[in-house]
Amino acid sequence: MGNYVLNGHGIKYVLLLMTGFLFHNGFIDTRIQFFTDGHKVLNEAVLKWFSWYKNVGIILDWHHLEKKCKEQLSMALKGRFIRNDILDKLMPLLWYGSTDMAVAYLEEIAQDSIKNMSAFDKLVAYLHRNKPYIPCYAVRKELGLCNSSAIGEKMNDLVVSKRQKHNGMSWSKSGSVGLATITALKKNKESDKWFEEKELDFKLAA
Repeated sequence: MGNYVLNGHGIKYVLLLMTGFLFHNGFIDTRIQFFTDGHKVLNEAVLKWFSWYKNVGIILDWHHLEKKCKEQLSMALKGRFIRNDILDKLMPLLWYGSTDMAVAYLEEIAQDSIKNMSAFDKLVAYLHRNKPYIPCYAVRKELGLCNSSAIGEKMNDLVVSKRQKHNGMSWSKSGSVGLATITALKKNKESDKWFEEKELDFKLAA
């Protein structure tokens, strides 16, 4: 199955486009699986929008989870040796979806190893909040299922970052979305049809 890039102003607008795309392509009976960075606003928006649809789920992107743990523990702990030792024990627990055990392990860390309790507490709260979205990544890998939003990240890089994030560049919101939309048209091979007929096929390439 191919890719189709959706772009627009804000989460709700993109979810609206996505819903139309699913109906238009006859995918409405299939599993809708979101991979997110654990942002509360994004997760809540997705679940609220698709509250009528039962076969939908959210998975916390493994690479974002790993990055979050590294960043927060770097701020929270006294030195990289302590951080690395804790990460070596923490990440396998999360890889196997044992979020409660991961939190319990963090809560047992000696106070004299912590330099920034606020950063530490933020990580614990992040894991608590995202527990429903942390699966057993190990099983998913064995089954050949995705554990990250790598495709989405790649599309974002091609559609937005590659053209708009060079040194010295500054974009208004409307300008950024407009350029990204044109780039998405080209990526979807829809530009000729749009500029000539003002219509889209709005379908995955055969």
